[in-house]
Amino acid sequence: MLNISIVCIGKLKEDYLKMAFYEYSKRLSKYCNLSITEIPDEKLPPKMNESIISEIKNRECKKILQTIKKDSYIICLDLSGKQYSSCEFSKKIDDIALNFNSSITFIIGGTLGLNDEILKISDEKICFSKMTFPHQLIRIFLLEQLFRGFKISNNETYHW
Repeated sequence: MLNISIVCIGKLKEDYLKMAFYEYSKRLSKYCNLSITEIPDEKLPPKMNESIISEIKNRECKKILQTIKKDSYIICLDLSGKQYSSCEFSKKIDDIALNFNSSITFIIGGTLGLNDEILKISDEKICFSKMTFPHQLIRIFLLEQLFRGFKISNNETYHW
């Protein structure tokens, strides 16, 4: 069974997001082994500049790097990444599982995004939208698209 890890900055705070997270986690358990690593987000000062932004992203990056499993296919969620349709995303997950290994790590940055070090070690960058969404909501989007992707791969009736 495919192992999927999601490493994210910040915790889910709102109950409706927690409920969605638990629902999709339960649904995904039929298709993969899912693990979530939540890394506490750095406090943002009231006034920021490029130096402070860089330092915060670097601190978060170090914490993320400590959690990545060796030999995992790394996918960063980033605005500069490739956009997929649901069917294309499903095929991508299948291709990784068949041609690379049985472990995929998705990385979701915090409010300020990911630094270049993380982006450079990733095997791929994907973007759900050019619009900006709260990183906590993107986690739910990712879980839903993973579930949809497995349903598509198995020719099951959720996508239609």
